[in-house]
Amino acid sequence: MGVRPGPRPRRLAGAVLALGLLAGLAGCDPVDLAETGDRAAAPEPVAGSALAALDALEVKGRAPRTGYERENFGDGWVDTDRNGCDTRNDVLARDLTGETFRPGTRDCVVATGTLADPYSGSTIEFRRGEGTSEAVQIDHVVALSDAWQKGAQGWDTDRRVAFANDPLNLLAADGPLNMQKGDGDAATWLPPNTAFRCAYVARQVAVKATYGLWVTQAERDAMAGVLAGCPDEPLPDGGATAPAAATPTAPDALVYPDCAAVRAAGAAPIHRGEPGFSDAFDGDGDGVGCE
Repeated sequence: MGVRPGPRPRRLAGAVLALGLLAGLAGCDPVDLAETGDRAAAPEPVAGSALAALDALEVKGRAPRTGYERENFGDGWVDTDRNGCDTRNDVLARDLTGETFRPGTRDCVVATGTLADPYSGSTIEFRRGEGTSEAVQIDHVVALSDAWQKGAQGWDTDRRVAFANDPLNLLAADGPLNMQKGDGDAATWLPPNTAFRCAYVARQVAVKATYGLWVTQAERDAMAGVLAGCPDEPLPDGGATAPAAATPTAPDALVYPDCAAVRAAGAAPIHRGEPGFSDAFDGDGDGVGCE
């Protein structure tokens, strides 16, 4: 059946033109916007994939950062696998090529090597020494502070030390980019090397699934957006099995005396089920306190 020419097609053409102009102003190509729309229709997860594992992660709000210290996860790098080398050197030996070792350390302390940096896609020459070692750093793929705010507050010390030294959660990477990342999750930071983003997010999902950490809604959406482009991306292996947790400290063990303390901790508004929540903060009974 034919369609009579009229104002409707002109309005449609005008809308398309406006979309193109807006995309140009934003520094995007209209094709990119169309591709984004395609990604919004999430593919069916493949069994055993990172996308399937993401669906099983709990989604909750971020808990307060209150009480976080690096020392909560142990005093630096330790030798959790009892092979005579600390974790930093283990990861350097794993991720560098052509590595050499400091004499007298039984091939333990890495002295030099070459890193095909996954975050930047560039090649970095590592040389141990003051002012040079920082070029290659060991990144906690799921940052320790992020873990603290998404479940690790309730762990015992042994579990936190195991987490901080688990090879599954560690990658040798470009030092400045690691510093740039800070404690960001997938919603706030992804590697500039787009070719590595699927593997990076899959590793974060694997770590969070292994240790029972949750994700925020924004983080989950960002992860799903990346994995939609690689729905069969597998979960990485090679990490240690998370040790069984001792009876954890209940989330409600975190106590705020009043809403002023909640706001000072950056936890407002606070939702029912989050650490520190109290019905006293929820005057209207909607499950959200200190609004």
